[in-house]
Amino acid sequence: MANRMLVPEAKNGLNKFKEEVAREMGVQFSDYNGNLTSRECGSVGGEMVKKMVEQYESKL
Repeated sequence: MANRMLVPEAKNGLNKFKEEVAREMGVQFSDYNGNLTSRECGSVGGEMVKKMVEQYESKL
């Protein structure tokens, strides 16, 4: 099964959101993130999900 994006237009928005969350957390994201730990990358992803869930719940 090929890996494909369902909504390619969302990629830029998610990248901006990721950079914003990383900046808030003090994690230095760049074009190359091989110097970051799995914990740092995972914490940014987890915080992104947390913020998205909070935003969704506030709209209910």
